[in-house]
Amino acid sequence: MLETLGLLASGFTVVFEPQNLLLIIAGCALGLFIGAMPGLGSVNGVAILLPLTFLVPPTGAIIFLCAIYYGAMYGGAISSIMLGIPGASTAVATTFDGRPLAKQGQADKALTAAAMASFVGGSISVVLFTFFAPPLAHVALVFGAPEEFALMMLAFATFVGLGSDDIFKTLFSISIGLVLSAVGFDIISGEPRLVLWDITGFLHGVNFLVLAIGIYGIGEMLWTVEEHTLGGGKSMLSEATVTVKRTMSNLRELMTKWKSMLMGSFLGYFVGILPAAGATPASLMAYGMAKQMSKEPEKFGKGALDGVCAPEAANNAASTGSMLPMLTLGIPGSPTTAILLGGMVIWGLEPGPMLFVDHSDFVWGLIASLYAANLFAVMINVAFIPVFIKILKTPFTILAPIIFILCLIGGYAPTQNLHDVRLMVVFGIVGYLMRKLDYPLAPAVLAIVLGPLAEPAMRQSLLISDGSFAIFFTRTYAGPIMITALIFLFLPLFKLGYDKLRKQQA
Repeated sequence: MLETLGLLASGFTVVFEPQNLLLIIAGCALGLFIGAMPGLGSVNGVAILLPLTFLVPPTGAIIFLCAIYYGAMYGGAISSIMLGIPGASTAVATTFDGRPLAKQGQADKALTAAAMASFVGGSISVVLFTFFAPPLAHVALVFGAPEEFALMMLAFATFVGLGSDDIFKTLFSISIGLVLSAVGFDIISGEPRLVLWDITGFLHGVNFLVLAIGIYGIGEMLWTVEEHTLGGGKSMLSEATVTVKRTMSNLRELMTKWKSMLMGSFLGYFVGILPAAGATPASLMAYGMAKQMSKEPEKFGKGALDGVCAPEAANNAASTGSMLPMLTLGIPGSPTTAILLGGMVIWGLEPGPMLFVDHSDFVWGLIASLYAANLFAVMINVAFIPVFIKILKTPFTILAPIIFILCLIGGYAPTQNLHDVRLMVVFGIVGYLMRKLDYPLAPAVLAIVLGPLAEPAMRQSLLISDGSFAIFFTRTYAGPIMITALIFLFLPLFKLGYDKLRKQQA
């Protein structure tokens, strides 16, 4: 313990070098705005700015890129809350309750909750990273395909009943997401599947951000246009304001949400350290768990503060967690850390167990920079809340076309394919109709995120076990996770049957 603290102290001497401190502040500020731009996110931000880092030493370069990563995790919530457009895939879960809060004139509360929950998640994950890196890296290494599939099943199970008390509508929504996630090439045979009407654009699959921006960006805009028109042209967002009294009141209310923040932080960090999982599944799982734990689950999707705190704590914790397998095992835990890994190799730093021995100054300088980046990111975010609130003061007739243009840019940016833009518009209309018919949207989004992770894990597991599903129950880690998932999955069905039985007896 004392040795670790000594190494961490030496890392802070690296961080407090003027050049590195400026790089952290600049990285956090850039990341904040990159994360807030629909379609960009941390992956594109780090990739675009990677060439700039060759102007500084390797330690400063990786510190700068990690600060961008942290800033983007904070920034993704901004457009999710303000405009209903997920800034990145990691912020989709924040849209579920962040956007309704903004529409109720409580955008300042949602933004403050997102910033503080991100800070809590980031702080807890960095402490875990500092003191428990070797044993947690070992756990990540033990997780194979069966364990990953069991974890994905747990995520699906926590979402049964999400957004609606109608379980069958939820299962239908999940099924739509799973079908869309299967579009493209079969992962085993390489044969094209579900390529509708032989349109070649479907061969690369359905991009998750295209679905998310379509449903929550265009779909939300169409819904708001209808409400705005029926409401006599009055903006529902003009009540948003920021005062010292409101801010203090919001912070006091946030103190009561510590359970959601802690749960999101630990869950997010654990999911983050698993190779190929990342912050998006972590935030969605945390949202589902928060609803399961809540005494008022019916408020979720309508402006529950726990629905903002849990996913925001989780995605920040996962972003730190995903760096652990990158540094200790040389295995990227997310797409962004894959780019960071490439940068480290270019700079002559070979990730793995020996990195902590051969380049101790670099490793502990990086870990210490995460503490600083977390602090600066929350300060910059909170400082800009009044600016973000002013966006909501914009007349709706100006705001609506801006939202639509941002959606189109966000849909085009990831693949630069017009097919995706057309598909996004279709998803927007479908999302609007599903909302009119009271079908929950969140389970479909969850399914298209987790489908591409769950399918290869399941098929690899069955190949290992010669087709036996027992592999998911007999392994040390997979068994308990799968049993927990099944309990979560069937609990709402049992509850439904029990409620019907009580009504008949009454």
